[in-house]
Amino acid sequence: MIGPREIALLRLAAQGLAGPGEPTPAAAVRRLAAMQAQERPGALTSVALRTAGGTREAVLAALDAGEAVTSWPMRGTLHLVPAEDLRWMLELTGPRQLAVAARRRAELELDEAALDRAREVAVAALSGGGRLRRAELYELWTAAGVPASGSRGYHLLGHLAQTGTVCFGPAAGGEQLVVLVAEWIPRPRRPEREEALGELAERYFRGHGPATARDFARWTGLLAADVRAGLALARPRLARLEVDGVEHLMAPETPDLLAAHRDQARGTFLLPGFDELLLGYADRTAVLPAEFAGRIVPGGNGIFQPTVVDDGQVVGTWRHAGRAGRREPAFVPFTGFRDGLAATLAEVYAALP
Repeated sequence: MIGPREIALLRLAAQGLAGPGEPTPAAAVRRLAAMQAQERPGALTSVALRTAGGTREAVLAALDAGEAVTSWPMRGTLHLVPAEDLRWMLELTGPRQLAVAARRRAELELDEAALDRAREVAVAALSGGGRLRRAELYELWTAAGVPASGSRGYHLLGHLAQTGTVCFGPAAGGEQLVVLVAEWIPRPRRPEREEALGELAERYFRGHGPATARDFARWTGLLAADVRAGLALARPRLARLEVDGVEHLMAPETPDLLAAHRDQARGTFLLPGFDELLLGYADRTAVLPAEFAGRIVPGGNGIFQPTVVDDGQVVGTWRHAGRAGRREPAFVPFTGFRDGLAATLAEVYAALP
């Protein structure tokens, strides 16, 4: 019988953390279909860790080249997405997000007229290759009679992103700039809806499996009917694994990939706080024992701490410490680190992208 630890090791292989890694940052993002990116420095590291010889500079170059973009394709959370896939993913996931956010927009007095005016201003300012910081766009909206103070600007920007008007493109001064989707992604893929549901399901399980239908539903935020439709199309191309009576799906090649790189998978990893190894699933107990879940999100504030993963299990947290200009790590075990792990952690930290 396959237990939680084996599930965790298979996921490390499927996600590209164990194994040769992808040749480019864009390929690493494509492998997982999308990767959480609300904490930008951590997102750069997450992608680099899944890229052969990966560096943060290479990830930034891929973003500046428009190979991957940042937007809100699912769950109202920023994700990195292969540029060519953004439009069809938004068409699948955007309507439900917009419906969920409708009440909050009403509370902020963002009616259809305000949303339309915000879109007009953004398109006019960004057309012809324009690029703006968030604050600059908020100023333009306010000057045009659509106040963007407080959380209004965030919701205006999110609405325009989820409806496919804008996304985040190249960076300047450490901040990704807002660009027009139509210009920044001139050759988007446009699969038909049924095909797109099947592709999203298959790519999720290939990059995250073994995982369950519940994991996929939580990750995408899709309606139950869409989850079932996607699974029906993807299941014949995936391997099935039953764990405690629950179906798990994965790429057929994942077990062989783990077999070839088991020693690496059983090794030690330092992962950013919002890494897909945790955030990619509804049920995280395969890698994170339930009794320690609260240590990852102290106070339930939604801020995930960076994690220490050893032999497929989260065994503690870590953070950058030290004074400015001299980065040093601080490691906090849940109970106690195994013998020799402290020295290993220092080596892993020194090599961290």
